[in-house]
Amino acid sequence: MENSDMNLSTPSQLPAQSQTTSSAASWFSGIVRSRSSAPKRPNNSSASAAGDGAGVGCGPINKKHQFRGVMFKYGPKPIQINVEENELEINIVMGFALYFLVVCDYKQQVIFIGGLTDGFLATEYLEPLAIALEKEHWSLVQFLFSSSYSGYGISSLKQDATELDQLMSYLINKEDSEGVVLLGHSTGCQDIVHYLRTNAACSRAVRAAILQAPVSDREYKATLPDTASMIDLASTMISEGRGSELMPREANPDSPITAYRYHSLCAYNGDDDMFSSDFSEDQLKQRLGHMSSTPTLCGAMGGAEKAEIEYGNHSLSNRVEEAVQSIMDFIRRDGPTGWDDPWS
Repeated sequence: MENSDMNLSTPSQLPAQSQTTSSAASWFSGIVRSRSSAPKRPNNSSASAAGDGAGVGCGPINKKHQFRGVMFKYGPKPIQINVEENELEINIVMGFALYFLVVCDYKQQVIFIGGLTDGFLATEYLEPLAIALEKEHWSLVQFLFSSSYSGYGISSLKQDATELDQLMSYLINKEDSEGVVLLGHSTGCQDIVHYLRTNAACSRAVRAAILQAPVSDREYKATLPDTASMIDLASTMISEGRGSELMPREANPDSPITAYRYHSLCAYNGDDDMFSSDFSEDQLKQRLGHMSSTPTLCGAMGGAEKAEIEYGNHSLSNRVEEAVQSIMDFIRRDGPTGWDDPWS
């Protein structure tokens, strides 16, 4: 991870006192809107630093580009994690294990969901956002899908939703979550829209959603010369029952991609096609109408609260302060509105 370090410990590496106490929680990053009865780590929030990122206090940031947090594995598959000199080394064993990093230790979380090729520390605003959330007694959660980094081409929105629900269940049942806000960036916005459409039990714990820079991958791909012919090829492969097979390398040079996922991202009305500018109001309502029951902050969705940051780029790296302020204003207002316990 270029220029980025994370000060991490796995549960087995926590101090003995932390492992034997029964109170607390821990969390991660993203944005939309969880519970449990398992032993917890002590809540160190009252002793945390003011959150300015300086020194070696217990705040969310150790120093610039160093997040202080705890890493958890929430998926069913095994993983080996080695932490050496603040560098995270992941060795995958028997498939892709799912894990997440919790910054601070509160029972309300903002879960950050990045876009294609994203993983930990995907945007510049996550560091100051973790500090701002800590001051409001919220935790930032950053987690990895099996589709993170170069895995997006062999995954799907359905798979992402399944893994997000696993994470939500973990936070509810193991960490006593009292509700989350989902924060999506770029294609991560599609994950949020799709997840809330599933009506999964844990989705009731979502208090609110933030869609930052929702995009049309289809409209971008349409500007490339070979897209039309590759869509035809993907359609043919799907009709022949070969949707899970890989497309030719030239279809997507950055990452292996299946015929299904290529069609989903690039074809008109594909599963990932949610925010295209050529959709009618009725088409947008069909794709996004279910979001009306969830408080939503978005720059491009009818019926949602809109926040436009002038001259901001796609990841808002040039408008970090304004991005954090907009997110925090929304969370302060709509985050505490309550949540539905999925198990009640």
